Amino acid sequence: MRREGSAFQGLGVVMLKELADHLTGIRMIVLEWLVVLMALGVVYTGIQQIREVSAEDPFLFLRLFTRSGEGLPSFVSVLSFLVPLVAIGIGFDLVNSERNQRTLSRILSQPIYRDALLFGKFLAGLLTMTIMLVALWLMVIGLGILTLGLPPGAEEVARAVAMLIVTIVYAGVWLALALLFSIVFRSGATAALVALGLWLFLTILWPLLSPYLAAVFVSDTVTTPAELLSHLGVLQAFARLSPGALFGEIVGVLLDPTVRSTQQPLLASLGLALVQPGAIPGAPLPLLQSFEVVWPQTVGMVASAILLFVIGYVIFQRQEVRA
Repeated sequence: MRREGSAFQGLGVVMLKELADHLTGIRMIVLEWLVVLMALGVVYTGIQQIREVSAEDPFLFLRLFTRSGEGLPSFVSVLSFLVPLVAIGIGFDLVNSERNQRTLSRILSQPIYRDALLFGKFLAGLLTMTIMLVALWLMVIGLGILTLGLPPGAEEVARAVAMLIVTIVYAGVWLALALLFSIVFRSGATAALVALGLWLFLTILWPLLSPYLAAVFVSDTVTTPAELLSHLGVLQAFARLSPGALFGEIVGVLLDPTVRSTQQPLLASLGLALVQPGAIPGAPLPLLQSFEVVWPQTVGMVASAILLFVIGYVIFQRQEVRA
């Protein structure tokens, strides 16, 4: 049978209904407060550390996001850890809950196609994450202005906004993954366990295992700078299979204008420095040049979110819907 009307008819209705459910549900409220309280605690501790830094730092405000306190990670590290949890908490039962409640066939019996239903659920979840992250971002900026007593510069605001956009894309990757498992598994508990298990593997175990897997493809002896950079490139290629590694590289460059390469932090951990011809050591990069450094990682993260959603979309279109 040929479709009548747009495939996205009813998209707005589905999105607004799902958005209202997310924003008023007890699950989302608990997750939001978990992220807000932990992030604000980390930022407050980081502010105490920033006060020890020289006020002549031209990017002092950006240290709010990258500075870690005593025994606590940085704000960016907290986001890298908690944003996937919130995304999984939103997306693990978006579709299978409709199946279990036997409401999926009733929804699709209305003038709403599967395209609009799936897009509406995904966009509502992503919009919920965006609202939460924007509110948290504004709270951090406000807390920084009140405690540091100085406003951020235009360059710092632009970099902070870029970090916010990247964080939303990062949330979209995990939301698309949770939505995929919600389509594949009919049980919400199974979808949640598989998504959390994959998150734990990519976040905790993969950073430990990837160096050993990368060592298989590189030689044990490194004698020249070119071989060292090649070795680091292979290590990074394996590490980038984790969305958290991509997110860390992108925000690490965007929030630190002195970083000229994603390999620079690795070299610094080895006590080495990356020297580029014609570059002034310690000179900050403009925002556009910093973005060019992490452009491949950004494209990779966006492509991951699109690919996961497309896979879920194809599977959902082929599934049978019964009353």
